[in-house]
Amino acid sequence: MAINYSERIPNNVGLESDRRLQRALEAWQPEFLKWWGEMGPEGFQACEVYLRTAISVDAKGWANFGYVKMPDYRWGIFLAESVPDSQIKFGAHKGEPVWREVPGEHRGVLRRLIVTQGDTEPASVEQQRHLGRTCPSLYDLRNLFQVNVEEGRHLWAMVYLLHAYFGRDGREEAAELLRRRSGSADNPRILGAFNERTPDWLSYLMFAHFTDRDGKYQLASLAESGFDPLAQTCRFMLTEEAHHLFVGESGIGRVIARTCELMKRHDTDRVGEYGGIDLAVIQRYLNFHYSVSLDLFGSELSTNAANYFSAGLKGRFREADLHDDHQLSQSRRAILKPRGGAITQSEEPALAALNETLRDAYIADCERAMARWNKVIQDAGVDFALALPHRGFNRAIGHYSGICITPAGEIVSRDEWQNRRFEWLPSQADRQFVASLMRPVTEPGKFAGWIAPPPRGINHQPLEFEYVTGIPNV
Repeated sequence: MAINYSERIPNNVGLESDRRLQRALEAWQPEFLKWWGEMGPEGFQACEVYLRTAISVDAKGWANFGYVKMPDYRWGIFLAESVPDSQIKFGAHKGEPVWREVPGEHRGVLRRLIVTQGDTEPASVEQQRHLGRTCPSLYDLRNLFQVNVEEGRHLWAMVYLLHAYFGRDGREEAAELLRRRSGSADNPRILGAFNERTPDWLSYLMFAHFTDRDGKYQLASLAESGFDPLAQTCRFMLTEEAHHLFVGESGIGRVIARTCELMKRHDTDRVGEYGGIDLAVIQRYLNFHYSVSLDLFGSELSTNAANYFSAGLKGRFREADLHDDHQLSQSRRAILKPRGGAITQSEEPALAALNETLRDAYIADCERAMARWNKVIQDAGVDFALALPHRGFNRAIGHYSGICITPAGEIVSRDEWQNRRFEWLPSQADRQFVASLMRPVTEPGKFAGWIAPPPRGINHQPLEFEYVTGIPNV
């Protein structure tokens, strides 16, 4: 499905045939551009950036690359093609035709799901708006801006659904998406992880890997929805989201590779004085971002998650690949729970434990990435292994909230936790040191000393390619 770029709002949904909707979105567009000017990447709006732009929703050959100024990026509304005769795959409505309009009984819940997803998109742009000034290379700067503009387009995707299917309530919610601010004391973003600061590039790469990976699983579960416009929207968003995860995983791998290189060269595991980031510091950053991201899946047992599934609104990851009745009314599964000073296994209704099922898939994905990072360390001949902390570590939501659990999964006293927390989480000294490394490198083909170059450039371009031009004096 080709995308129509002749319209003021590029789209593949036939927007020109619905004049009322088109006028509403054209009224929202200036507010979006105002928000982008205020909260988008600071200091780089006049730069020409080598960005990819969607030209089709086909899985292959869907993007075009070229220089564009970010405020001129053609944000728009792109839905994956609807599958004829689609049926709802799960829940009480399993086997029925998918919904092309919002079922009245599910209107409020669907709106809440869309608003919550939509709120994460501008939040991450706001969290990352200052990072350009400390970029480790033009390659990384371009990747940051690519993520930023696509998060802006993902906001457009959710706003389209709100305007098209939820009337006045949807229009009001769409306006609110531009009024909330990440980290604001008065009007913060909905989810806690999206109010955290992203003060340096190590934090950003961890966010792109762990928090955006949560986004992958949330989008994938919404892509199973019986409300077909939401499913279509999320399927295409996942196409763009893959690059965001690449930025995080490959970026952390490059930091690790550079650290290992410095360790071998100087025969030490303390590489800070040589401009690198110690593996122990990387582990502490990893512990923080992973644990905060685990909270995004919600409580281990959730009536809301059960209701979303039973109603056909939000499925599991790759629902069609799962071998059960896809209704789960009689199914049970084991979950881990802290009880009496120990972590024990408990059998619970599978419907109530759907958040934990999605979290399991996420953890398995993170483990695969961890194995790739540890392969980098092993290949360098360094005796160290990174590890994911226990799922109960540093949690603020669910059964583990308020329970002091070490990365190894041991329940300890509050005093011991407080005394040892900076063995496991970044200290102020860690953050200050990482911040001290954040000096911009903007010469084509050059990279900061704390991160290794990637093996190849973007879209077959050389690493020496000028991915961003017209950079101000940062």
